Amino acid sequence: MAGDHLVHHCPTWQWAKGSPDKLKDYLPPDKQYLTTKNVPSYKRCSEIEYSIENEKVIEAESDADGGWVDTHHYAPPTEQVQEMTLANEQPKVVVDDDDDDDDEPAEDMEEFVDKGLIDDDSAAVTIVKKKAVNDEGESTIIPTRTYDLNITYDKYYQTPRLWLTGYNEHQKPLSIEEMYSDISQDHAKKTVTMEEHPHIPGPPMASVHPCRHAEVMKKIIQTVEDGGRELGVHLYLIVFLKVVQAVIPTIEYDYTRNFTL
Repeated sequence: MAGDHLVHHCPTWQWAKGSPDKLKDYLPPDKQYLTTKNVPSYKRCSEIEYSIENEKVIEAESDADGGWVDTHHYAPPTEQVQEMTLANEQPKVVVDDDDDDDDEPAEDMEEFVDKGLIDDDSAAVTIVKKKAVNDEGESTIIPTRTYDLNITYDKYYQTPRLWLTGYNEHQKPLSIEEMYSDISQDHAKKTVTMEEHPHIPGPPMASVHPCRHAEVMKKIIQTVEDGGRELGVHLYLIVFLKVVQAVIPTIEYDYTRNFTL
């Protein structure tokens, strides 16, 4: 129910089957895990200015692994610039301007091709940050990393588990250390570790370990109930993605529907 709700309201997320030899018999064959691809990350965690005024404690620190703290809970929402295309779709360009002007005419796709910003035969997603040229006449286009994110069901902990693998602006896989630079340093190599994906063969992926997910989510549900409201099961993954944003604050994945305690 929660997975179908996420796919319906956040269409960049889709169900996936994974490798046939890794199918879990306790899950539907065509709904083994959730995935979203080509999610942009414009900054490294070290580049984010920390402000205690923006912090909200999801769970106070209680052990060596650290607590759950949303470091940008009260900060202005960041503008999400992302779009996913399937293999047989035409290429798409998403432009993020510094000056938000609704009256500005739409960008000409042919002009992008002529300038070499997009290959007209490519079916991949192209993300462009359009910036002004600096005083030295140099381009200030920001190299953008992208991530593929997966949500699996961890049968042992009976909670969702988030996996991610990253690519640089040339679509080359990021090293483990490079991916750690996009993870909150309070969680890197602690809450987030490199492990084998349960549905996809290949090298280890970064994963937010689920050992404390149930505890954190239980506290959130209790907080909602104390406020006289009810957190429906269908909203579970929406809230889960909001919670793990504290771990990967610069990876701008889609959970669309905002949730506040």
